[in-house]
Amino acid sequence: MSYLNIQEPLSTNHEHYGVVSWQSPSNIALIKYWGKRPIQLPENASISFTLSEAITKTKVKYRNRSSLSEWVQFSFEGKKEETFAARIIKYLDSIKSYLPWIEQMAFEIESENSFPHSSGIASSASSMSALALCLCDIEQTIYPTQIDADIIRKKASYLSRLGSGSAARSVYPGLVAWGASSHIKGSSDEFAIPVSSQHSLFNEFHDDVLIVSAAQKSVSSSAGHALMDTNIFANTRYTQADRHMELLLQSMQTGDLETFGKIVEDEAMTLHALMMCSNPSYILMEPNTIAVIKLIRNYRKETNLPIFFTLDAGPNVHILYPDSIAQEAASFIEKQLLPLAHNGQIIKDRVGPGPIKLN
Repeated sequence: MSYLNIQEPLSTNHEHYGVVSWQSPSNIALIKYWGKRPIQLPENASISFTLSEAITKTKVKYRNRSSLSEWVQFSFEGKKEETFAARIIKYLDSIKSYLPWIEQMAFEIESENSFPHSSGIASSASSMSALALCLCDIEQTIYPTQIDADIIRKKASYLSRLGSGSAARSVYPGLVAWGASSHIKGSSDEFAIPVSSQHSLFNEFHDDVLIVSAAQKSVSSSAGHALMDTNIFANTRYTQADRHMELLLQSMQTGDLETFGKIVEDEAMTLHALMMCSNPSYILMEPNTIAVIKLIRNYRKETNLPIFFTLDAGPNVHILYPDSIAQEAASFIEKQLLPLAHNGQIIKDRVGPGPIKLN
């Protein structure tokens, strides 16, 4: 794991301080990972679209730590958040073997999202990847070495994964894979890699997120992953995910939208089926989730237009379609789907360029 480039602890003779800022996007998984093993390693490979508009901006002020009680202050959207701060402290403590110098620094971390925290968009993916990118940036400032940018990004993906599995994918643009797969050269359970072999039409795919419910999920994703340990369908699921990965990659290389859409929708339904047959079981779909799915399927059957859906571990619906039908999709969504949204709320997004360092 030479890409981790672990440095020695800081010399006490030098003062270090500064500010770094990164914005990092969320992502939407096309092939889902559901089930993991220690430490934050996936039971099956996943692949996702990195989004454009759903982002977290994180600013980290750092300086030499003067006391043991001084380490992390955290604010979210301008307010002190002790609960989030505790999670950040736990995360930093978990990665100090890879970044030994962080114990010698004090951090003031400010974070904000471009989307509501309970919108069904993976905020942990964008927030943890933004923080990991900031930490890697600080390390390069403290230890200025000639390291290839790809190696730094790989380390950021590795560290992001330790905070949130899906965050490993958010450090790259476009189509991104995480998890060792025989179908993707260079793939790994430890970090994500970009995938660039898809047809050009997928570079401008839309993802409109229809907010069916703004309530917090009744079960966390972490708890859901843990329930796969005793799910009797777990091994069958992992076999299915591997086959789906193969078929999805083939369809994306050739531009086969019909196969692409079928696989993506099957993955969403499988994810929720696994939740419903866990022990204990739980249902995260709402009645309007099912109504939206039916309307999308009926519209596609009537018009033969390639508009599809996927779901994360929640009730809100991600509506996927190519840019070539953006006008027709917008009309359909406004007339038929928006009435089913919570307060008419929809977040319009698309495949994006990945993280950006801010001034």
